Amino acid sequence: MTIAPMTTAERRREHRAWYVYDWANSAFSTTVAGVLFGPYLIAIAEEAAVDDRISVLGISVAPGALPSFTITASTLLSAVLLPLLGAVADRTSHKRQLLGGFAWAGALAAAVLFFMKDDNWELGVVAFLVANLCFGAAAVVNDSILCLISEPEERDGVSSRGWATGYAGGGLLLALNFVVVSMHDTFGLSEGMAVRLSLLSAAIWWGVFTFVPYLGIKDRPPLAVEPTEGGLLQRSFGQLWHTLRDMRRYPVALTFLVAYLFFNDGIQTVIASASVYGVEELGFETGTVLATYLLVQAVAVFGALGFGRAAGRYGAKPVILVGLVIWMAIVTVGLFLPAGELVPFLAMGAAIGVVLGGTQALARSYFSLLIPQGKEAEYFSFYHAMERGTSWLGTLVFGIVYTVTDSYRPALFALIAFFVIGGAILTRVDTAKGIEQARQASVPAGS
Repeated sequence: MTIAPMTTAERRREHRAWYVYDWANSAFSTTVAGVLFGPYLIAIAEEAAVDDRISVLGISVAPGALPSFTITASTLLSAVLLPLLGAVADRTSHKRQLLGGFAWAGALAAAVLFFMKDDNWELGVVAFLVANLCFGAAAVVNDSILCLISEPEERDGVSSRGWATGYAGGGLLLALNFVVVSMHDTFGLSEGMAVRLSLLSAAIWWGVFTFVPYLGIKDRPPLAVEPTEGGLLQRSFGQLWHTLRDMRRYPVALTFLVAYLFFNDGIQTVIASASVYGVEELGFETGTVLATYLLVQAVAVFGALGFGRAAGRYGAKPVILVGLVIWMAIVTVGLFLPAGELVPFLAMGAAIGVVLGGTQALARSYFSLLIPQGKEAEYFSFYHAMERGTSWLGTLVFGIVYTVTDSYRPALFALIAFFVIGGAILTRVDTAKGIEQARQASVPAGS
């Protein structure tokens, strides 16, 4: 089965629908994962703590480390499940249905966070695990769609505009939630209820706006899938096996994945831990951290667009490397940031905003050039086992260093190793060779 090539106008309509999914899911990544979940989970866990410790599966854990370990557990689950999901997605023409299904399941799980109160931290951990896993699953499908609706030369720009749209949407909802949380007395709400309502609003936002890409993106037949027998699940396992075996044919893509594992873990851990760092280490109120995160969101819109333009002029790889140098500077400054001083904290937030969207958007579009046709979702599933709120090495290191030192400063600074190692590996990625390897990939007989 073949479909006629899209006109430029048709392609741009699908681009706009695709952008809206970043607008939708950014509500979860900002309001929930980025700002409110970590500090609120710590507060709930502290209510249940005995001698400043809680028991997690029989292991004594400091409440302050619980968010990091929760994200770590979520990523370990993702590492097992997402590659299989990628194989399923590549074998179906109904990618938008998969996108919607995972997004709506994640939004429902996020809505359960509204019921996390008193000392019931276990409910919050389980709900977040499910929501974050669905977030990653939907992102796998969404990013694979990028390869279907855009030409290679468009992808840096399309990906960057998607991230910019996401930061605008996430920032808008966060601004509303900032008003609710910081002025909760005015609305007759306790701070806890204001936080819970904000968590619920993110779930609703995610679910409602997902209808736009669900309705606006066309189904397409799968391409170049492996000729395996059996039902969809059995055939998907077969294709996953072929992909694992054939990955050695794309060493440049694999090298980039290893680099991405390190530098993205650093980025994601900074994002996931920034609100905890601001509240617990620097002593700011939750409302102040929300305001700073709003600044990050606003700056990130322009940062993503600016990085996209720079990539069009200089190429994605050198621009990503510049971004990683800035990340190294950020975590170094964080080691010495004075407690209670708002201006330095805002300056650090602005610096994060400059590089946040740009490095992530370009990593997504750059990787899309290095993978073979017909296996986009599978390769993006491996990509997303290390992506966004699913990092595990960084959060694990952050949690361990905090547990040993009882300070978030050395925990934050320890992340510089991830940027140094990731950047060093990225310098070894040969862009032209990787594109050629993907282009010349042989199509299996009978596909």
